[in-house]
Amino acid sequence: MAMAVQKLYPDAKVTIGPWIDNGFYYDFDMEPLSDNDLKRIKKEMDRIIKRNLPLVREEVSRDEAQKRIMAVNEPYKMEILDSIKEDPITIYHIGNEWWDLCAGPHVESTGKINNKAFQLESIAGAYWRGDEKKPMLQRIYGTAWENEEQLKAYLHFKEEAKRRDHRRIGQDLDLFSIQEEAGGGLVFWHPKGAIVRHIIEDSWRKTHIEHGYDLLFTPHVARADLWKISGHLDFYKENMYDQMEIEDELYQLRPMNCPYHILVYKRKLHSYRDFPIRVAELGTVYRYELSGSLHGLFRVRGFTQDDAHIFCLEDQIKDEIRGVLDLTEEILLQFGFSKYEVNLSTRPEKAVGDDDIWEKATVALKDALDDKGWSYQIDEGGGAFYGPKIDLKIEDSLGRKWQCSTIQAKKRRPIMIHRAVLGSLERFFGVLIEHYAGDFPLWLAPIQARVLPVTDTQLGYCNEVVGKLKSNGIRAEVCHGERLPKLIRNAEKQKIPLMAVVGPKEVETHSVTVRSRFGGELGTMKIDEFISSIQQDIKTRTL
Repeated sequence: MAMAVQKLYPDAKVTIGPWIDNGFYYDFDMEPLSDNDLKRIKKEMDRIIKRNLPLVREEVSRDEAQKRIMAVNEPYKMEILDSIKEDPITIYHIGNEWWDLCAGPHVESTGKINNKAFQLESIAGAYWRGDEKKPMLQRIYGTAWENEEQLKAYLHFKEEAKRRDHRRIGQDLDLFSIQEEAGGGLVFWHPKGAIVRHIIEDSWRKTHIEHGYDLLFTPHVARADLWKISGHLDFYKENMYDQMEIEDELYQLRPMNCPYHILVYKRKLHSYRDFPIRVAELGTVYRYELSGSLHGLFRVRGFTQDDAHIFCLEDQIKDEIRGVLDLTEEILLQFGFSKYEVNLSTRPEKAVGDDDIWEKATVALKDALDDKGWSYQIDEGGGAFYGPKIDLKIEDSLGRKWQCSTIQAKKRRPIMIHRAVLGSLERFFGVLIEHYAGDFPLWLAPIQARVLPVTDTQLGYCNEVVGKLKSNGIRAEVCHGERLPKLIRNAEKQKIPLMAVVGPKEVETHSVTVRSRFGGELGTMKIDEFISSIQQDIKTRTL
């Protein structure tokens, strides 16, 4: 694709072109592109494929690579070359006409590519290195498959994913926003989204208390010295916001909750009889992310993490980790997630602690997973700098995997286990939106029932119905001012689970005619019967 772009637009400067899930992209420093440009580029790619040009690998010295890059005036490639640590430098040629820095491997020739099984999908702006202070580039996304049928299946999947995009649904249903005036990556929860968050948090707190956790609230900032003692300044500095001076002392926004929980634990001496000690918090943290990497609720700069720490004795660690796995399963099942991909991540290159401590902690996590009977993969070197971890990726309704739950063992005297079940509440909410396409189950829906009068004559009775629903813990509202068919369509568009239609007959019989988004017409019910049916669904958390 990059060869085709430079043939059509000789002034375009090439940057990076990696493969990604289900496709690839390439960034160019050039004038803005349009959809018509994509068609031109695709035709040129087809011509290159038809010519069946060989792809040839060449190894050159760093000096030779620099000379070649300077000769074609590609400044971004020079920067990429400087970041490559290994020698020699690998170059791939397409025929004798074009070359690029690339590790490979590649197909033998362009003719091996099925031109009916790839497509250029879209154009987007992207900052070089994801930094808004650097040039804005033109990013071209594409996808490639073995055959046409696979391409069609992927394009269908992509359309469904687009329909479920949490950013669009969040706007359509008025759930949340990210305001330019406040800055990127900072989430505003609107009333309807805040209701869902409140339900998630209440459920989380109730389950944790039942499992023997004590709940904490801790500050959003701390002296910079705390982050130095914890090791974050050595291992996590690039993700932390700048220090601020307050009364001649340096403070910093917290990127993690862990040091705070340790401070609470250290407030008093503990007998061995006190263990295990379990503490948990829905704590807001702040992490610096490049503006180019921000993405809706999935990648933000301020978010609330459901962190917990368990302080236990060495002979308790296996049972405690098993308890965390059980708790994780229980909470995720409440929200409709029953399929997971599990990874056990081991010691990374940059880490604290000796090998023996790491080995014991890793074995403890492995034993707990084996005891649970879950299959898992080993992610060598994927652990945190302070300990090995278990990561759970939940699978949504489209089969996509999302990182949420993390369990980490940290060797101390006693041992400390750090874990998060939902991960970031913002990210988890985004996953929920896409999993259900905004059609939340009744117990989780922001508005559970909307009462619709046939005419405004029934408005007084409708308000009485809503009052009774609310007094019984049901989230309800009246909507009027339009003809009934339009009121129903609007409720459908707003994904309201239940509609209660009220006409003269319903007023006379103290009833409502119920319509479900999922079950169609449910018939006429007395108010108490309607309330009981909703309360039963809420109690059982029907999905």
